[in-house]
Amino acid sequence: MLGAVETRCVSPAFVGRAAELGTLEEALAGAAAGNPQALLIGGEAGVGKTRLLEEFAGTACHRGAVVALGGCVEIGADGLPFAPFSTALRALRRELPEQLAAAAAGQEEELARLLPEIGTPAVREAGRHDEDGMARLFELTARLLERVTAEHTVVLVLEDLHWADASTRYLLAYLFRTLRTGRLVVLATYRSDDIHRRHPLRPLLAELDRLRTVRRIELARFTRDEVRLQVAGILAQEPEPDQVDAIFKRSDGNAFFVEELAVAAREGCRTGLTDSLRDLLLVRVEGLPETAQQVARIVAEGGSTVEYRLLDAVARLAEDDLIAALRAAVNAGVLSPAPGGDGYRFRHSLVREAVSDDLLPGERSRLNRRYAQALEGDPTLVPADQRATRLASYWYHAHEPAKALPAVLDASVEARRRHAYAEQLRLLERAMDLWDDAPDAVRDTLRPVDHAEVYPPCGSDPATTALSYLDLLAEAAVAGRLCAERERALKITKRALRLLDEEHDPQRTAWFWIQRSRLVQSLARGDGWKEIATAQDLVRGLPPSEVHAEVLAMAAHWSMLHQPGPQALTAAERAVEYARMVGADDIAANARLTLGSLMVDAGQIEAGLRHMYEVRDEVVARSLALVVGRSHVNLPSVLEGVGRSEESVRILQEGLRLMERMGLRVAEAWIWSNLAESLISLGRWDEAAEAAVNAQRRGQLAAPYGSGANSLAFLALARGEVSDAGRHLATSRSTYGPHDPMPQHDLPIAGLTIGVAVAEGRLPDARAELARALRPGFPPGTQRYAWPLLLEAATAEADARTLPAAREGREEVLDGIFGAVKRLTTNAPVWLAHEQWVRAELHRAQGRSTPDTWSEVVSAFEPLERPYDLARVRYRLAESLLTGGGADDERDRATELLRLARTVAGHLGARPLADAAEALARRARLRLTPTVEPAPAPADRAAALGLTSRERDVLRLVTAGHTNRRIAEELFISPKTASVHVSNILAKLGVSGRGEAAAVAHRLGLFPAGSLVPGSTG
Repeated sequence: MLGAVETRCVSPAFVGRAAELGTLEEALAGAAAGNPQALLIGGEAGVGKTRLLEEFAGTACHRGAVVALGGCVEIGADGLPFAPFSTALRALRRELPEQLAAAAAGQEEELARLLPEIGTPAVREAGRHDEDGMARLFELTARLLERVTAEHTVVLVLEDLHWADASTRYLLAYLFRTLRTGRLVVLATYRSDDIHRRHPLRPLLAELDRLRTVRRIELARFTRDEVRLQVAGILAQEPEPDQVDAIFKRSDGNAFFVEELAVAAREGCRTGLTDSLRDLLLVRVEGLPETAQQVARIVAEGGSTVEYRLLDAVARLAEDDLIAALRAAVNAGVLSPAPGGDGYRFRHSLVREAVSDDLLPGERSRLNRRYAQALEGDPTLVPADQRATRLASYWYHAHEPAKALPAVLDASVEARRRHAYAEQLRLLERAMDLWDDAPDAVRDTLRPVDHAEVYPPCGSDPATTALSYLDLLAEAAVAGRLCAERERALKITKRALRLLDEEHDPQRTAWFWIQRSRLVQSLARGDGWKEIATAQDLVRGLPPSEVHAEVLAMAAHWSMLHQPGPQALTAAERAVEYARMVGADDIAANARLTLGSLMVDAGQIEAGLRHMYEVRDEVVARSLALVVGRSHVNLPSVLEGVGRSEESVRILQEGLRLMERMGLRVAEAWIWSNLAESLISLGRWDEAAEAAVNAQRRGQLAAPYGSGANSLAFLALARGEVSDAGRHLATSRSTYGPHDPMPQHDLPIAGLTIGVAVAEGRLPDARAELARALRPGFPPGTQRYAWPLLLEAATAEADARTLPAAREGREEVLDGIFGAVKRLTTNAPVWLAHEQWVRAELHRAQGRSTPDTWSEVVSAFEPLERPYDLARVRYRLAESLLTGGGADDERDRATELLRLARTVAGHLGARPLADAAEALARRARLRLTPTVEPAPAPADRAAALGLTSRERDVLRLVTAGHTNRRIAEELFISPKTASVHVSNILAKLGVSGRGEAAAVAHRLGLFPAGSLVPGSTG
């Protein structure tokens, strides 16, 4: 006989869960309307998560949706990298093959890391692994799902997240954060009772709880009435109340335990009602024939699912006997065919865990050994993307280091190839544990060329030299950095450097110091220069090598950002030379970008830009992802730095299209932040604000986020939204932090800090910030950040020239600005124009402003396509022309200048500049708009007193306490004319002095609050 009659252990009727099912159906409807949905279903083991999913899947299919199911695969204590996504995408490919192929077109090689069937992933990267690799894969996966679901509703189900590997968790979090379009439901389940305080899923759940787009459903246990309905379905009859009470009390409403207890009661077995739940779970297994029990034990140790052919090889039974055993286990509700029909799994993981826990230690090792031997004998027994990881796990749990070490290392290479760096790190740490236990003969057969990609040869042949423990440490350090386990990676580099203290190997030691530099900067523990300098000392005098080239490239790049100058330029030139000599193309390309930027800073603008354009074209043609992103960030930044904003915008827009195609999301954030800067220069402020927000949305790196905040702060300040400017400035300051100061971060923040302080009337704070910025001086290449800062400070001093409170310390401040102006370079027309502007503001601060000075500034800005800057200097020229009264032709010119300034300010939303232009025109009695016949105005008190419009302006200034000289400056009249107006006012008011006149004005309320202080603009 093939086995007992099939046992019904599942109620045919779906019990309870109406609200939860309603939530899922609501999500399905939302997805069908084009709004992606994300849901998490949690609940203790056995509470009914899978049954709810099955019910919902049936509904979804009935409504025309495609359901793609993937489960996290557990092998011993190991999870397969990306297993649920690979399985789900495989199911999606079966259902929508043409649509998936079209969506993946052009990116098959990259997406094959998740789904090998669609292409052949590169054996070795085009260049070296970098932090963008995993992010690139994630972005392309998100785009794939968005394209597939553009016209088809898809339900992507990921089960058992509590077993998920780290890479799966990272990808799921990425999808939940970034999916914005498509008819897609992403649904994930997990065991809530397994999520202890240190469980790796716990931080992800906390993160997802903060996303408003993710809904979490927690399944509660059944009520007594729901238990009654479930038992009735299993027994096919209404149960006795006493039986329901007993099952409900014993199961506590857990749906799976209800099933087991109901079946046990039907079959006359009372064990489940009196003994431990573990014994209850084993009752049905122990009721199987011995051969079926043996097969169940084999399946329990094989993983979540065991393929039939693999099971056949491990069980070593006659085929008829194996099928009979399987039929008995399936009929008893212990095992069930796996989705896809290629293998078997336990009907519930609780039973598998109970059977596995019941194995004896020697029995467990023996079964793992047989699995490993079977898989070694025939690698086709399992899917290719699972082979290396499963073989490593089987040998490791068989406790055979000689076999486990090579297998674990092979699995680490496979994990790296798939960008599953967290799993690579875990496997490498396991290899380190196995290292001393593995025989020398085995270790001697291992080669760096097979297992250690990131570590440079350092004078040895990786194809013939034996793999060393240091090679493992090197791989682990890089894997830790790439998966953001930087603390672990830092500890690994410390261990490596301690080992290298006992050896004289300067190249390898320098390489580890370079890794430490990267980690120290990433962990905000410092700027990384100490580590780079140590590496430089180690390789100094050594012949060219890849390590030497990388050290020089790192030093040049660091100096470009922190201390640009001749030494940095020399280091970049040597890095390019050494990298080319040893064939390190990616290092050479990066060094050439650095070199081009430093050449521009040194005044070799066209030669430097030519270098950078050549690198960009080369790396795009070769799809060298590591450098493609940087080339489309640095080149436009340098162009913006020399005032070629239109050219910068064109390259940035090309870069956005390219980053989207290649999935380079981190570089995309940088591009958006640079685009915001260039659009501000060009006067496209609304577009700039959108770009700045995108820079903050598209990536998690601090620098582009902070740069976006700076752009938003500038726009808010220029538009008169001072509180918003302060808020964005605070965001920028906190984002960058104090650990790694750079001029490109610190100087814009200082300039904005001065601007906000001045706008809030805190001139002493503005001066203090200027002093802090001037103290270290401005290194070469920082003029693009330094000139705007000096302009902000000089303008503030000029605006405050007549304020008594600003007199103390003014000369010292102006001397500091003058000194900085003399030392600061002007390597491009835009900065030559800024130099003239700053000098003009300094002259204004000293009361020496002339129309000729401002005319030169205006002429310098007119060809630069910087409309806001041009509008500001036109305003200043008009102000200068009107000072002292101005001849008729000067007034006409001033009118036109103010009209142009106000028009630009209005277009940009720069309210302070527009208001200042209109106020200046009113004071000078200039008409900026065509004459419109005004409606008759009601009589006011000033008119009743016989005051003319000009006398009213003069009385307002008298009331504010101004002298005749100050009144003349404000109204662009002579002091003598101001005196005549004051005398006429006193006579008309019938008072004897200025104080009485001010008192009358206050008593009559002639001037609203706030109108007594003239405005100014920068």
